[in-house]
Amino acid sequence: MAGDGLYVYAVVRGGTPPPEGAGGVGDPPGVPRTVTAGAVAAIVSDAPARLRARRRDLLAHQELLMRLAEGGPVLPMRFGTVAPDEGALLARLAGARKNYLAVLDRLDGHVEVNVKAMPAPDSLADVVAEEAAVRRLRDEARRRPGYEASVRLGEAVASALSRRAAEAGREVLRELAPLARAVAHGPEVQGCALNTSFLVPHDRGEHFRTTAERLAEARRSHVEIRFAGPLPCYSFVGDADAPGRPAAVTGG
Repeated sequence: MAGDGLYVYAVVRGGTPPPEGAGGVGDPPGVPRTVTAGAVAAIVSDAPARLRARRRDLLAHQELLMRLAEGGPVLPMRFGTVAPDEGALLARLAGARKNYLAVLDRLDGHVEVNVKAMPAPDSLADVVAEEAAVRRLRDEARRRPGYEASVRLGEAVASALSRRAAEAGREVLRELAPLARAVAHGPEVQGCALNTSFLVPHDRGEHFRTTAERLAEARRSHVEIRFAGPLPCYSFVGDADAPGRPAAVTGG
């Protein structure tokens, strides 16, 4: 059942149609359409009466953005962005037209790839072999076993794993950065030593991935590298959508 307002998926260039046959958020799925304000447009559907961050809706939002990105640059809206009505949306698009077009031009021909660096699993033997402080604490725990010795050893191992992952992650970052147009450091993620997104040209996408995989393999005793992408370019819109962004309502 439709509620009030328009659910906004993305800002695109004027004349961009929604992906053929794509379904939007809501139950039943909303039907995406284009609202155009001259050189810029928004892909929207009727806002659901009860908008919640359910898996089906999150996936529908993401899938629509990915399909849009196959045809041209996309300024993605966060899940839960709702405009009160078409008139308000048109006014906001017109007011931020110049800003939107500049971002769309910058993102044209690019995708986002996210890289996370995690402490390497099953690397305890390498840590003990290569970290003198850990070996010393292990030997002390063997000579005088007890709770405090075990805690000190555990803390030292955890610290070494995190440090090694961070160092290896920074090495990977230094080598990948020249292959991207821009780099954006993401928020801290628990258990993650590095969370970085890269704005990668389409024609460098395969080279970027193979290079990243080679770097990850070479450092697998220090770090586990996880890749996600191609993704909509969330990390590289900056404040570009703020001047005309529809009011956001994110469900819980």
